[in-house]
Amino acid sequence: MATASEWVQGARPRTLPAAVAPVLAGTGVAAYADAAVWWKALLALVVSLALQVAVNYANDYSDGIRGTDDERVGPMRLVGSQVATPGAVKRAAFLAFGVAGVAGLVLAASTAWWLVAVGAVSVVAAWYYTGGSTPYGYLGLGEVMVFVFFGLVAVIGTTYVQVEAWSTPALYAGIGIGALACAILVVNNLRDIPTDTVAGKRTLAVRLGDARTRRLYLALVVAAAVCVVLVAASTTWWALLGLGFLAPATPGVRTVLGGATGPALIPVLQQTGVAELAWAVLVAGALVLA
Repeated sequence: MATASEWVQGARPRTLPAAVAPVLAGTGVAAYADAAVWWKALLALVVSLALQVAVNYANDYSDGIRGTDDERVGPMRLVGSQVATPGAVKRAAFLAFGVAGVAGLVLAASTAWWLVAVGAVSVVAAWYYTGGSTPYGYLGLGEVMVFVFFGLVAVIGTTYVQVEAWSTPALYAGIGIGALACAILVVNNLRDIPTDTVAGKRTLAVRLGDARTRRLYLALVVAAAVCVVLVAASTTWWALLGLGFLAPATPGVRTVLGGATGPALIPVLQQTGVAELAWAVLVAGALVLA
């Protein structure tokens, strides 16, 4: 049986900034509109964190039973390392989905019931990323899922449940956060190109190849910087403080463009996650103060 520490590792805590960042950014936009509802922001955070953990466990389960994780370069996997049974990891994933569902239902009941449909689509997308007979994560579409659900949907949704209206700054923030969330997945898949190729996992990195994947990572960081400017142009120029995210992002960019491979890319995952969180904290902080 897996220990508590191994279950925590299996939840991949280093990916959790990607769940916190969109809620911070969306709440910052709501605060700028003088419409922040803090209990709704907290519920949105529960939904986002639970979905992230559910995706991680679901990915562990699906890749584990396929044998994709038999040879790992990155963090420990529960099923691939045989420290937990596939059934136990699958139950953990659905428990996390359940937590997200309950919190989401409360938000929908207090805002708009059509949000239930958004939540249902999010859960289905999370499961079939690596689950099912034809997982779209194996077809090079994982980055699309991350951009849409951990960028656009998470940020715009967080703003909407508080403001209850469309917000253009939330769209720009969603694109910026989504770009950095994608960058985390891109560098993860860049590291795994050799093992994914052998396992038949056709991620976007496998399809693009090493050199173009590294350029894609740079493009995503640049896109996130552009979005800081767009948010500032549509709200307050104090939001340009968000460009401070480039400080933690720059070491990762240098490592990726420097040709690092395998374990040398693992620190970039954390650096990119910190950069995403910094983007959200700095932009949201400026919007709240403004």
